[in-house]
Amino acid sequence: MKRRTLLHAAPALVYAPSLALAQVVYPAKPIRYIVPVAAGGGSDTVGRTVTERWGNQLKQSFIVDNQAGGGGVIAAQATARAAPDGYTLMQGYVATHGTSPATRKLPYDAIKDFTPIGMIGATPNVLVVNSALPVTNVKEFIDYLRKNPGKVSYGSAGQGSLTHLTMELFKQQVNSFMVHIPYRGIAPAFTDLIGGQTQAMFPGLAAAVPHIKSGRVRPLAVTGLKRHPQYKDVPTMDESGFKGFDAQQWYGVVGPAGIPAPITRQLNESLAVVLRAADLRDKLVVEAVEPMVMLPEQFAAFMKADIARWTKLAKDRNIALE
Repeated sequence: MKRRTLLHAAPALVYAPSLALAQVVYPAKPIRYIVPVAAGGGSDTVGRTVTERWGNQLKQSFIVDNQAGGGGVIAAQATARAAPDGYTLMQGYVATHGTSPATRKLPYDAIKDFTPIGMIGATPNVLVVNSALPVTNVKEFIDYLRKNPGKVSYGSAGQGSLTHLTMELFKQQVNSFMVHIPYRGIAPAFTDLIGGQTQAMFPGLAAAVPHIKSGRVRPLAVTGLKRHPQYKDVPTMDESGFKGFDAQQWYGVVGPAGIPAPITRQLNESLAVVLRAADLRDKLVVEAVEPMVMLPEQFAAFMKADIARWTKLAKDRNIALE
């Protein structure tokens, strides 16, 4: 009888250690949070604001690791190569998981090499013109383009950037020509727009806000399907006749491929609590970011759709970067 009891107990004894391992509390140590830009920028501000609250929710600290360079390539590679244990996450955004995969060959697969955790939020792009340009809405701007063929130029934050692709999408839909002047960043692009060297641009709303407030540029319309709370008097591109015209500077969280489903779920659910907090929108107002809660599956579908949309545009407009 004793021998039979021991034999029946043996499998349980073998299984007990693995069961104990499976029940290890997560997170048991600080989480590394890679931000693919230098400290102090808008994306960094978003990351630090969110992780401060997220850490409180998980009762564990986040260590923000700024890894700038290569348009996010360095950060993305570091994330993809990390152990899939939930202790390395990255703030993916429209460049790393949207426009760059659409316009250039990358040393990582934006979908297969990552585990989607969830969306953080997005800020729309805004069509702005030099305040001296005699237009006050999108229709007048299109008329101006057609009456002044080849005389209008637009700036961007660089070849293949969201500011570039958004204006190319606009040009495609209105079938008009504008000269593209790429800059190394949005700041010099605004300098020349204000100075009159270029006449239009499609920057992110956060970057445009100071210049809109100063009256040096005029907003004509925002992307997205609803007006932005900060600029309720500025119509959407959709309202201006461009149905479904959507291009946004978005931010989300990914980890290396293979993070266990329970950890992914815990991260997603705790992030959702942070994003639904009443004060978070106020904290992100400086970046004009509207929080957006998504399940991992929804965020994965969002990224795939964003890459597909910009890939098609890049092919249609013959935009390919080395």
